[in-house]
Amino acid sequence: MPSDESILDHLQRAAFDYFLLRANPKNGLVSDTSRVGSPASIAAVGFALSCYPGAVERGWITRSEALTRSLVTLRFFVGGPPGATFETIGHRGFCYHFLDLKTGHRAWKCEISFIDTALLLAGMLVASSYFKGKAKEEKELRALVEQFYRRIEWTWALNKGDAMAMAWQPGEGFAPDRWQGYNEGILLYLLGLASPTYPLSLQNYRAWTATYEWRTLYGKSFLYAGPLFTHHFPQAWIDFRGIRDEFMREHKSDYFENTRRAAFIQRQYAVENKRGFTGYGENCWGLSAGDGPSNRIVKVGKKRYPALGYAARGVPDGPDDGTLMPSAAVASLPFTPALAMKGFRHLMHAYPRVILNYHMPSGFNPTLLDDKGEMWISDGYYALDQGIMVLMIENFRTELIWDLLRKNRYIVKGLRLAGFEGGWL
Repeated sequence: MPSDESILDHLQRAAFDYFLLRANPKNGLVSDTSRVGSPASIAAVGFALSCYPGAVERGWITRSEALTRSLVTLRFFVGGPPGATFETIGHRGFCYHFLDLKTGHRAWKCEISFIDTALLLAGMLVASSYFKGKAKEEKELRALVEQFYRRIEWTWALNKGDAMAMAWQPGEGFAPDRWQGYNEGILLYLLGLASPTYPLSLQNYRAWTATYEWRTLYGKSFLYAGPLFTHHFPQAWIDFRGIRDEFMREHKSDYFENTRRAAFIQRQYAVENKRGFTGYGENCWGLSAGDGPSNRIVKVGKKRYPALGYAARGVPDGPDDGTLMPSAAVASLPFTPALAMKGFRHLMHAYPRVILNYHMPSGFNPTLLDDKGEMWISDGYYALDQGIMVLMIENFRTELIWDLLRKNRYIVKGLRLAGFEGGWL
């Protein structure tokens, strides 16, 4: 059997290769999925920008290549597609969720996504923190990141309320829902607080934390969020170990420890497996956002469960149709390393088709079998799955991304304004 280090080498490199194969070198955009005709996702671009420094340090690409890729990306997002302006890809500093991979124009009449803009900006901050040299190109990159950040009108996104609106769409206005209840939106608020031009206030952050739900599940108390990605995504960039805001001080915990508990809760849910799905167990768990079979029925004895397509599956309230996301367990590596490695080794032994050449699909469902007795496996690879694996493996191995952003003035500012204290702060 290969060593843990060898497994991580292959797994991280296979995930990173997605960003080499699925990026448009002319504008830096990255395909949302591997499926033909997929548009670019701005969040995928944020993950790509964040992955490049680790790839340089591991010798997968040169520093010059990483800088070129990052500069092309920043020039596109500040200036817009050739012959157009920023308004082609965004509004009031925020960007459309999906863009045509080739032209860079808005795709699918999609929304202006506040959270995906935040994920994109997080990647830009990694780039500006890594490329700190005096060379002309590195100075230009940092200036472009600053220009992009300063343009975002965070206060407009409040839509005259205390909590941020979910999104905005031309002709329709703001979405009725707001960013409330614990999830990946914590990154949105922290970056908004740190804005050099349109900053959010502590009142806005408190409007966010006021909707938190503290629960006890399987004997563990934690800040509830069902899908694992909602715990993972902000912590791909921010090291929450030992630092606490007002809410976490009251509960004598921190967001890192909270995610560790969430992973254990997911595992226990799989062990108990009250719905009787095939495969669930102590080494096979991970409900998160991911691809699914859709338009089929999952049968477990006399019970019938409608299969979902792409959905945010969660524990314990669901939805759950027997589909697991292998990237969710891998991304838990910094929080529960032993569980994550046992889980991956179990996949290698029990479901080798899921990890062909270490490439991880978005989802698989051992309960749903075809006429040949083969279980359903997603035929698509998703940028967000690959990105979170690359970053979490790197943070586990070297803490590179965490270290870069612990030194970033905007990350530090946002945390302090939100009331975080202690630890490395």
